[in-house]
Amino acid sequence: MGEAVVNIAGYRFVDLPDRDELRKPLQELCATLELKGTILLSTEGINFFLAASEPNVSKFISELEKDERFVGITLKRSYTDYQPFNRMNVRLKKEIISVGMDEIQPARFTGEDITPTEFKKWLDEEREIAVIDTRNGYELRVGTFENAIDLNLKSFRQFPQAAEALLEELEDIPIVMYCTGGVRCEKASAIMLNQGFKNVYQLKGGVLGYFEEVGGAHWVGDCFVFDQRVSVNSQLEETGFAQCFACREPISEQEQNSPEYVVGESCPYCIGRK
Repeated sequence: MGEAVVNIAGYRFVDLPDRDELRKPLQELCATLELKGTILLSTEGINFFLAASEPNVSKFISELEKDERFVGITLKRSYTDYQPFNRMNVRLKKEIISVGMDEIQPARFTGEDITPTEFKKWLDEEREIAVIDTRNGYELRVGTFENAIDLNLKSFRQFPQAAEALLEELEDIPIVMYCTGGVRCEKASAIMLNQGFKNVYQLKGGVLGYFEEVGGAHWVGDCFVFDQRVSVNSQLEETGFAQCFACREPISEQEQNSPEYVVGESCPYCIGRK
């Protein structure tokens, strides 16, 4: 018998000129179905992280797919015995992943998908590829692929500059980039192609899709997620990381034993910060 709460994450880059009109019906639908989480709506697409009972999640997807632009969105599913979100938000944003470059339009132009199975095969064969983590530094601390390039990002807005610095070195090498669920690396692939990189791939479904399809091969650690679970392992099970309420950094079980970790007040990453 499975846990009571289904967690889903999904996104799609698609033109939504009627972004503002979509908000109220989605708010009402989520309220009716007792969903919690976040839906981001932008003229460039939709991105959502939601949780509820299995029947209500299924009803939400059925209603969402009445709009043909949202049919067949790939969903990452996991299960908990509690509701990992505190409230329901449907937010209007300029971009579902903010980078501030109007010329980048993933609904029209992105790098090729690579499936988790194919990506694992490339890693097994030790092919000459560059694996780029497009996530923020605190996410990489929780876990990352072996030998992945860390761009030392504090926010995704730093990605274009960090990537451009690699152009001369990696221009002709196959590049596979990844993020948690696929949305950031899809936008990142469009940015890199625009910068002149040649062989750019994005990991289909991100890390969570990789775990679901092939498990944890070539991955070290856990994966940070943006809800109360904080992190999951390659079986998509919640692990022991906590999150500092003061600075939002993920805190390992070992770090939770530090005298600098005071719940609700401080952790080893923010102690002494002004």
